[in-house]
Amino acid sequence: MVQTPFRVVVMGVSGCGKSTVGHLLAGRLALPFVEGDDLHSAANVAKMAAGQPLTDEDRVGWLQALSQRLQQAVHHDQGVVVACSALKKAYRDVLRQGAPDVLFVHLQGSTEVLAERLQQRTAHYMPPTLLQSQLAILEPPQADETAMTLDMLMPPEQQCKQVMQYLHTLCPASVGAA
Repeated sequence: MVQTPFRVVVMGVSGCGKSTVGHLLAGRLALPFVEGDDLHSAANVAKMAAGQPLTDEDRVGWLQALSQRLQQAVHHDQGVVVACSALKKAYRDVLRQGAPDVLFVHLQGSTEVLAERLQQRTAHYMPPTLLQSQLAILEPPQADETAMTLDMLMPPEQQCKQVMQYLHTLCPASVGAA
């Protein structure tokens, strides 16, 4: 059982498995899960569904809403797992305003596998044609960010285990060894 309130953002481009890993991790940590896609405005969803990439300006309100969710968790001394693309360092900086201690888990993989996954996905508003725009702006986490990077081809259970092991190194008393 978790004693320390971890705040984790599972990040990466569309199709990398953020939601799958986020749900699994939240379950393992007994924390609430926030699906970042659910907090997009109707205008953002319509824009993406029409095949238009979001601009930094489009993302401001969305990132602020996610930052507020993280801040609420901090304020109430609770943990939370969030799935959010967090493609640029500036976007992650906005999220860190809500929770300076947030851990970013970056799921990365090949363009070919991402494109294949997006082609197979039918119940999502973001079309596969937007993948290249996301890859073009992606800034992987830097050394000055609390982050870890995982191969998206690793089974989700193994990804979750690696995150749990990393959290254990941050606070050994709070997370049992995975």
